[in-house]
Amino acid sequence: MRLIARAPMRTVRARDLDDVYAYPGPQLAILERRGVIRRLAHGFYCAVPPEHVGAAWLPTIEAATAAVATAMYGEGVPVLTGLTAARVHRALPRAIGVGYVAVPRQRRPLRFAGRDGEIRFVRRAVKDLDAIAVTTELGRALATTPEQTVLDLARLDPRGEDPDSQEAIAALWQRSDPATLRAIADRQRMKATYARVATGR
Repeated sequence: MRLIARAPMRTVRARDLDDVYAYPGPQLAILERRGVIRRLAHGFYCAVPPEHVGAAWLPTIEAATAAVATAMYGEGVPVLTGLTAARVHRALPRAIGVGYVAVPRQRRPLRFAGRDGEIRFVRRAVKDLDAIAVTTELGRALATTPEQTVLDLARLDPRGEDPDSQEAIAALWQRSDPATLRAIADRQRMKATYARVATGR
């Protein structure tokens, strides 16, 4: 338990415990029945915060997405992006069943355990993203800034057909710094995307 609780975002892969247990699976199942850990996805477990031990607790989809991706790619590497970043910035009040996270190497979506939905991994040059640290129930994670999130969502929805994206863009635009928006657009070759969003405000 101490090992899991000390891990980045309080989350480990079952195989990370091979040096502790000959067969981690059964031991993790015992800890889960005791309510001290939760399975986030196949092979991924988090330590339950002390105040929630024994309760029917699950982290938010945003926290679970960051935690699983961190266990896979390392601390400070994955960046919550798209609608998931918008959720973290409270620009989209409705919960969504998908967690979007930018990572340096592509992989297939991963289903959540104990809830509907999945994590979708988006291959990006994560070091080039404009990102900030955010707080989740499982610890600190990275998410794209409001400015980066606006441009990412606008690029993914060029015709403005997705109501969730458009709602998030409208909310985040009000919080975005115009100079930062232009700088990111210039740096990441999204000038047309910026111009389209700016024209519509």
